[in-house]
Amino acid sequence: MLVFEAKLEGTKEQYERLDEAIRTARFVRNSCLRYWMDNKGVGRYELSAYCAVLAKEFPWAKKLNSMARQASAERAWAAIARFYENCKKKIPGKKGFPKFKKPKTRDSVEYKTSGWKLSEERRTITFTDGFQAGSFKMWGTRDLHFYQLKQIKRVRVVRRADGYYVQFCIDQERLEEREPTGKTDGLDVGLNHFYTDSDGQTVENPRYLRKSQKALKRLQRRLS
Repeated sequence: MLVFEAKLEGTKEQYERLDEAIRTARFVRNSCLRYWMDNKGVGRYELSAYCAVLAKEFPWAKKLNSMARQASAERAWAAIARFYENCKKKIPGKKGFPKFKKPKTRDSVEYKTSGWKLSEERRTITFTDGFQAGSFKMWGTRDLHFYQLKQIKRVRVVRRADGYYVQFCIDQERLEEREPTGKTDGLDVGLNHFYTDSDGQTVENPRYLRKSQKALKRLQRRLS
């Protein structure tokens, strides 16, 4: 499975609609977790069916694509299954009991094979579910023309401190034939440089946090 990522460029209103989709996905995931806690013996398929119940009870939850709701239920079940596996293996200490997901800066919503559409040139993506976020330009270095649309199994929208990103999970095996060179390289991670290799070559520290803090201060001054 390959994962390609690109940054999304849109308007403030479009980003707000993506936030609505992300909040709804978190609501579905937490609701499925609560349903499992309150009903003994609930399994993966029961959680998937419970998504339809949530869509009927909450009209705004129905705006989220049905496959995206199922993906949120699968996330809940992944946490539950991991807890069961830890208990089965009798791992000492805490077993990782599933927890409710809280709002935070980094969050995401995951679609499957519907709820989105790529343009012919594969440079624009349009989200077609009930939130009507519209079309976004994608800025990235990966070329999606090498892959068929049926190979894209998941489309994940990720919100970070510096913007919104889209990730494409592509069903493709990467086979790389390499011959051992017999040479060993060492890396030393530091503060002044991102890392220094054994040959003395250095890579500058990108300092993403400081750049984000500068952008935040600029936006706060604008708001004031």
